Amino acid sequence: MKIPKITGIIDRRILVNFTVDAEIAKKMVPPPFSPKLIGGKAIAGICLIRLKQVRPKGMPAFLGVGSENGAHRIAVEWFENGELKEGVYIPRRDTSSLFNTVAGGRIFPGRHYQAKFDVNENNGQYRVAFTSSDGTVISVDAKVANQLNPDSIFGTLAVASDFFKAGSTGYSPNGNKYEGLVLHTDNWMVQALEVSAVKSSFFEDEAMFPKGSVKFDNALLMTNIQHDWSSGCDKPMVANT
Repeated sequence: MKIPKITGIIDRRILVNFTVDAEIAKKMVPPPFSPKLIGGKAIAGICLIRLKQVRPKGMPAFLGVGSENGAHRIAVEWFENGELKEGVYIPRRDTSSLFNTVAGGRIFPGRHYQAKFDVNENNGQYRVAFTSSDGTVISVDAKVANQLNPDSIFGTLAVASDFFKAGSTGYSPNGNKYEGLVLHTDNWMVQALEVSAVKSSFFEDEAMFPKGSVKFDNALLMTNIQHDWSSGCDKPMVANT
């Protein structure tokens, strides 16, 4: 699937990140992808992103649209023309936008579930939550912090920032292929968040994640980032061997 280059503003992006046992992560990720590991663990999570002024490149900003969106994702790598690439595999997307729900998988990559978002932001305090049409829920309460969670597997904010910056290409399943979408940012900058509460029905599902196999690691914040989206190379689905 090829889309025209899309531009807009990332008004707010929160990355809620978990470590996952490598063997469990391998079961989540279809070929040709493999989990990208750090410290022997896979990294999965939810991207909670509010977009503004989204429109085809070249159109005036006042014609753009906005939406709240959530993407469940896992860091992956794969070989392409003999070269190791990295990005994220996105098993599901959720959105406040009816247009995104209808257009997802048709006009741009990935099926999007309709969701109701509850957002409260004030003086560096953030609460972002949603309940999706199929009952999937996520909520996070956090505040801006001076440093990364000291228990994080990444150790420092700089290491975490570089890890997630490298995962700018996302792949979503659609029919018999995985559709690629590439994020380009003019000024990549993240802040650490101190999380007081986090809930995810996806990551708390013990049928998918046996008890003890997944652990909250850290959360990161991006605000007011000019960005573009463009199509990546689609990949055919292949059978597990």
